[in-house]
This record gives sequence, C-alpha cells and structure tokens, in this order.
Amino acid sequence: MKRIVRFTMAAILLAGVLPAVVGAATASADVITCSKTVTNGFNECGYNYKARVFSGLADGVDRKLDGMVWGDPTYANDHLVMKWNATWDLCNANGYDNPTFCLGAWTTNQWNGMRTGGSSTTAHIKIIWVGAAGENSPYWRAGGYSVWGNYEVIMKQGMVDGQHYVGAKATPNGLK
Repeated sequence: MKRIVRFTMAAILLAGVLPAVVGAATASADVITCSKTVTNGFNECGYNYKARVFSGLADGVDRKLDGMVWGDPTYANDHLVMKWNATWDLCNANGYDNPTFCLGAWTTNQWNGMRTGGSSTTAHIKIIWVGAAGENSPYWRAGGYSVWGNYEVIMKQGMVDGQHYVGAKATPNGLK
C-alpha cells in the first residue's frame, strides 16, 4: 500500500552541502530546541532566518532535534531545503489574509529521502498565498489545491515507493 505523503514545507539538500551551524539552542532530555532568532548563518536545526532558507535534516524543521518531524520519526533522516520570500514573512506577521502584506507570498520545498536511513520519498512543492476565498480567489490558479486555508499548492511532484507522482500542477506554476 502506498503512503500518502503530506508535507507542509520540504526540499532536496544536495549531497555534501551542510550548513554552518550558528544560533541559540537549548537542550533538554536529548532534545535540542532552536530559537527563531534572526542571526547570520544557520542555527542547529537548519534555519537561516535572515536568508529565508532552511537546509538540513527534516528532523529540525519543527525547530526540535528529537529524531522526529512534528512527532513522526518516518521522515526525520530525510534532507530538506525550504525557501520563502520576505512577503511570506510579512503575511505570517499580519494575519494571513491581507493582500497588502500577502500578495506575492511564496515558499518552495524540496524533500529528499533517497539516502541511507531516509524515507525513500522525494517531493518538490511550490506554495503561494491566495487568501481566504481559496478557489474563489482572483489569485487562484487552476490545477492546484488549498492548504492552510489561505494558500494554494501550485506544484507538487516527487516519488513515493519508487513511483513518480504529480499531486498538483497549476497553470502557471512559476513564482513571481
């Protein structure tokens, strides 16, 4: 039975490219929790908030190094690269539904579980802000699907169990 993979944010970390680790973190019972403090460089979890990028083991995407991704160990050893624009941060800071702050917000996710100890799953995902009107929004693109209420997945493709899949292919599916 094929697993249905639901990623909120994910991406491919190129082999051999590891981030320099900088930033505050706290450890508790074998768990490292990373702060959202904006500093130069990457924190222990893989975030570089100043550059708007995450690059590291998926284990750190939830800002905890605990061998799990949001409580699930299945994808913790996969590599992930996420990128987002300044508008994404503005939108998140201003209620997720104001075109003044949100129009043009995007994030990309590349997931690579094709490594020893990985999930054997890959995904490349593009997400844009469309507003609370969802499919009725003037910013909606045919062929995508709604996520988190105010956003649309305009492209999702990858491999699960050795089979290529296309989960979304909006037209157009490029970013501005």
